[in-house]
Amino acid sequence: MSQAKEKGQGAQRLDQKSAKRGPAPLVKYYLVAYNVLSTIGWGYVLVATLVHLTGLGASPDVQATFLPAAFTRYLPIIPRLSSARHRLEKSVPLALVPLIRRASTTYAAVGPQTSFVQSFAILEVVHALLGWVRSPVGTTAAQVASRLYLVWGITAQFDQARTHPLYASMVLSWSLTEVVRYSFYACSLLEIESKPLLWLRYTLFYVLYITGAGSEAGLIYASLPSPPPTIPFLSSDWYGWILPLSWPFSTPRWLETLHDDFRCFMFLLWWPSLYILYTYMIRQRRKVLGTGRGRTLGQKPKTL
Repeated sequence: MSQAKEKGQGAQRLDQKSAKRGPAPLVKYYLVAYNVLSTIGWGYVLVATLVHLTGLGASPDVQATFLPAAFTRYLPIIPRLSSARHRLEKSVPLALVPLIRRASTTYAAVGPQTSFVQSFAILEVVHALLGWVRSPVGTTAAQVASRLYLVWGITAQFDQARTHPLYASMVLSWSLTEVVRYSFYACSLLEIESKPLLWLRYTLFYVLYITGAGSEAGLIYASLPSPPPTIPFLSSDWYGWILPLSWPFSTPRWLETLHDDFRCFMFLLWWPSLYILYTYMIRQRRKVLGTGRGRTLGQKPKTL
């Protein structure tokens, strides 16, 4: 009986030691390579965006889309807010007008690169499914899906989103966040402690989550149709000023209409989702940076 108990305790100690050691060597090397390459990819997007916004690079021609026609014909392209840049130019100081104009052409400068780098985030869902990282599968999948929908379902499909100044602020927020995040993960896997990087990882979100998610919601709204159609059982007199909702199957273009309503739903969902993620990161910051109970500055976070 005592021998069995000792064997059980020994197995438990071995499990604890293996958990502390982290992933297997080959998996660890792969994850380090993935995070380093992701850092490089997002670093390139960040530098290219800054070069474009500062006017140091050549002004690119605005591209309509870079997806094959066989794919794009199945997704709707409905005009809305095409003059957003011109209205914004009238409301900012004259010195900022060139910046607004360059921001409106950011997609032509870094759009394909951003979509390419962001698409590799699908591997993060695979990592979570295989248990190579301790991130929750559901949360990881939701975050990756929302990003992919922005790059392939919104900006790649709607010209008013591609030429909107908010695309520049979204890409800047994404690239800054991801350069810090992937660098932090790579250092954690290599057991390199960097307190400045740790502080940035759990502090920049105060600004970048708001600018990033706010820009995402703005681009979704910019892609919505205008003016709003009439819903059979609701009057557009009171709801039309909030969202341009439509009623599915009331028009021959029911697929496009359904996508319109889906984007309306996503626009409404974006704000409570931002609140949940934002407050979660605040709690994580308190734990990791030592302002919470039981944690000290520099202690590794619960998940990678």
